[in-house]
Amino acid sequence: MSTRVRNLATILVSCLAQLMVAIDMTVLHLAVPALTTQLGASAEELLWIADVYGFAMGGLLVTMGNLGDRLGRRRILVIGVSAFAVGSLLAAYAPTAGLLIVARALLGVAGAAVLPSTSSLLRAVFTTQRARTAAVGAGAGVSAAGFAIGPIVGGVLLDHFWWGSVFLVNVPVAGLILLAARLVPESRSGRRMQLDAVSVGLSIVGVIALVYGLKGAFYAGLWYPEVLGAFAVGGGCLVVFLRRQRRLEVPLIDVELFRRRGFSASVGSNLVSVFTMSAFALISSQYFQLVLGWSPLRSGLAFVPGALAALVAGGVLAAKFVRRFGRAPTVSGGLALAALGFGLFGSVGADTPYTLVLAAQVAFGAGAGLTLTVTGDTILGTAPRDRAGAAAAISATAYELGGSLGIAVVGSVLSAVYHAELTLPAGVPPALAAQVHESFSATAAVAAGLPEPVASAVRLAAEQSFVGGIRTSMLGSAAVMVVLSVVALRTLRRVPKVIENPLDQPEPVDSPK
Repeated sequence: MSTRVRNLATILVSCLAQLMVAIDMTVLHLAVPALTTQLGASAEELLWIADVYGFAMGGLLVTMGNLGDRLGRRRILVIGVSAFAVGSLLAAYAPTAGLLIVARALLGVAGAAVLPSTSSLLRAVFTTQRARTAAVGAGAGVSAAGFAIGPIVGGVLLDHFWWGSVFLVNVPVAGLILLAARLVPESRSGRRMQLDAVSVGLSIVGVIALVYGLKGAFYAGLWYPEVLGAFAVGGGCLVVFLRRQRRLEVPLIDVELFRRRGFSASVGSNLVSVFTMSAFALISSQYFQLVLGWSPLRSGLAFVPGALAALVAGGVLAAKFVRRFGRAPTVSGGLALAALGFGLFGSVGADTPYTLVLAAQVAFGAGAGLTLTVTGDTILGTAPRDRAGAAAAISATAYELGGSLGIAVVGSVLSAVYHAELTLPAGVPPALAAQVHESFSATAAVAAGLPEPVASAVRLAAEQSFVGGIRTSMLGSAAVMVVLSVVALRTLRRVPKVIENPLDQPEPVDSPK
């Protein structure tokens, strides 16, 4: 089999796998009303259906990345994709909310196997700087596109089929991945590597507790005792975990990697970037549906320009910019471009023309594509090739933590500003006023039961307060991105355009049968 076919198959597998996981992260949100009416899921069960996926994935990323290095990255990818297909079938036909929660947990475990394997295979197969950066960019761009495609696919399916159809879409994609994976060479570490069971347990409990705390802070508040307890348990386990890694001959995470400025700065940039980017996706979706009154399908289509910009910037332009300007200016420029997108979106109102929103989406998407592609490539290139799975797992864990942190913090800021600015007119019964104060999404239903002109005044007051929260959140995120842009320019300035890792070890590579 020619090298060209092998390389194309590896890129195809990586892109499809990341697309499948990204779509599954977003498509569920549209099915929540149907889950409530058709499956009879309670509010608490809905939270578990949504969150157990992230808990399972975040907790197992490090372990799965290390298993790929030890047992074979293609093997773990195939197992993960197969489990994803099985989990999707179980979720689609789950007769109760409890079984759907179990299926979603299985999907999270499978996703944890898939994500590090896709990135580490790119590191193993593409040995030249230019080819690897382009391949990583293609995967990052397709992953970004998945977040836009998810609502579109979900909207179309839910318009014609039952809620379980949003999970069945994963099955044919998984089949394509398994077929293409037959052409991808196997790779694994050339060293004999044992898996430390204590480290595995500490990493799982630590990350799951931390993610639980971040999500709980969004739902219940930072000072809720259960949230504080989760942070204490997670932080304690992770401190013990990191100390243990220093004593192991072959650790799950090589702590010394963080002494390399390029690696640590890229991981930090990834975490903070995803922190703000997850907020952008959350707030944009709420703006389209709650303020403009768009359908889920139309709202999903509104994300397409940004996703295309991310695909072009990451898959086509990133490698060229690195060769011409270097890594630090490219990452810094991408963050500045994303900050511009936040700033533009920070000026929106209920009657803002879509051209401004379009410009914000494109600027944000292009900036995100450049940033995540170059930082992701830097993480993979800086780490030794035989620990590519572990390095990819660190990157994916930072992604998961950044996403949870962004939704928790920025969502709380949006909610706080909304509550602080909301002043309802006289004549609104206290019970109905409490519903509007609790959630902007309840405004339409409450106003429908009120006489005019009180109803219009309630809608206007709630809308202005919510838009004020959007502006504050977006402008605050823009400020964070500007600061990060300056920091990245400084911390990445000594990272070379072409990363040659002196610690690379030859790996056994098995040609596909």
